[in-house]
Amino acid sequence: MSAAYAAAMPLTPRAWPLFMLLPALTGCAIGAYISPMTAWERAVAGTYEGVGVGGTGRVPYRLVLNVQQRGGQVSGVLTNLESQKAYALSGTFERPTGGSAGDEVRLDGNLYESGDKHRGTLRGTLGPKAFKGTLRTVLLGKELLGYELELTKVTGQEGDK
Repeated sequence: MSAAYAAAMPLTPRAWPLFMLLPALTGCAIGAYISPMTAWERAVAGTYEGVGVGGTGRVPYRLVLNVQQRGGQVSGVLTNLESQKAYALSGTFERPTGGSAGDEVRLDGNLYESGDKHRGTLRGTLGPKAFKGTLRTVLLGKELLGYELELTKVTGQEGDK
């Protein structure tokens, strides 16, 4: 079929449903670029680094953190940069009602080694630029050594520009 013939053909009633489907399909493509993270989640999630001061002196730590605002969940990895041991973090946070993106939240989490061995607790205050709190290591089922952590945000989530 030539281009001239196609241009001369009128739009038949049978073609209208297909013609009307085109804007709906392009609308789906535009909607695919909406970020799944809220602005607050992007502001808080990321990598934090700093030191913990406790019974064994000053120890460098790195916390890679992800938050889910809707469920009030926090997950991540806390790494002791001196011993290179990494611990999975799983916990919750409480955000003040009516708060803005700059508000700090209260974090309460547990640390696990090898997936299921409870090795500590992490509690403190989390904001868009820093985490301040307490790390307590668990030995023989009891919280023994405590470290006061002060971690500063060094990078954000991908797409946080």
